[in-house]
Amino acid sequence: MSSAGGGEALVALERVSCAYGSQPVLLDVDLRLAAGQFSGVVGPSGSGKTTLLKAIMGTTRPVAGTVRRRPGLTTSYVPQVDTVDWSFPVTVGECVLMARTAGRRLPWPSRAERAEVAEVLERLGIAELVGRHIRELSGGQQQRMFIARALLARPQLLLMDEPTSGVDVKTRHEVLHLLDDLNGDGLSIVVTTHDLNGIAAHLPHVVCLNREVIGAGPPREVLTAEVLERTYGATMEVLEHGGMPVIVDHYRSADNVVRMRRAR
Repeated sequence: MSSAGGGEALVALERVSCAYGSQPVLLDVDLRLAAGQFSGVVGPSGSGKTTLLKAIMGTTRPVAGTVRRRPGLTTSYVPQVDTVDWSFPVTVGECVLMARTAGRRLPWPSRAERAEVAEVLERLGIAELVGRHIRELSGGQQQRMFIARALLARPQLLLMDEPTSGVDVKTRHEVLHLLDDLNGDGLSIVVTTHDLNGIAAHLPHVVCLNREVIGAGPPREVLTAEVLERTYGATMEVLEHGGMPVIVDHYRSADNVVRMRRAR
C-alpha cells in the first residue's frame, strides 16, 4: 500500500471497491494514510475522489475490501462549498459552534465553548467575522470558517473536498499555506482538488485517482506525463520550474510551453 512514509497508520484501505447501485465508483483501492500525513487526491470529475473521502471517514461502506481505522480515531469532514445553503440564517460563530451541538445538555453554548470558538477563529485570522452572516463571506473566508468548525471537533484527521475550488489564485495559496501550518502542528490532512500545480507546490504526497489508484507518492515521482495521461485520459506535459513539476495541458500553445521552459 502507498503512504507518505512509515509512520503509524491512521487509516488503511485494502482492495476497497465502492459502488452506487450497479455503478462502480472505486475499484481495488489500496491506500495507507500515516499519522502526520498531508495528502492531495487528484483526478477528473467522477473519478471517485469524494467517495474515497467518505470511505476513509466511514460514511460510505465498501462493497468489497476492508477499511481499517486506528481505534479511537477522530475525523472531521469539510464538504465542497457549493453544496452549502449560504442563505441559511446563521452567523460565522454559530456555524462553527455547530461542531459541538451533539450531546449538549443545554440549548446554548457554554462560556468555555464561546471562548474556544473565539480562539480558533483568531488562529485562522477571521476573529472579526464571528458575528457576520455566512452569505457575506468571501471564498477564502468560507473555507476558513469551515476549517474552524472542523478544528472545534478536535480531529486527528481532517478530510476536505475541493477546498480550493472556485477561489482565486491568491486565496488558493492562502488556504494551502494554512493547511500546511495545521499539518505542521500535527494534524493529518487529506484534500481532494483539481489544482495539480497547487498540489505540486504545496503538498508532500499526492494520489492520482480514476476509480483506481493510478499513482501515489511524492509529486516529483507521481506527477509524470504517463501517470497523468492514465489518470485524465488526456496528454499533459510536465515541465520543471524552481525544482518543482509544472503541469501544462497539451492544448496550450507551443509559445507558452517554450516560455515556461526558458523560465527554468
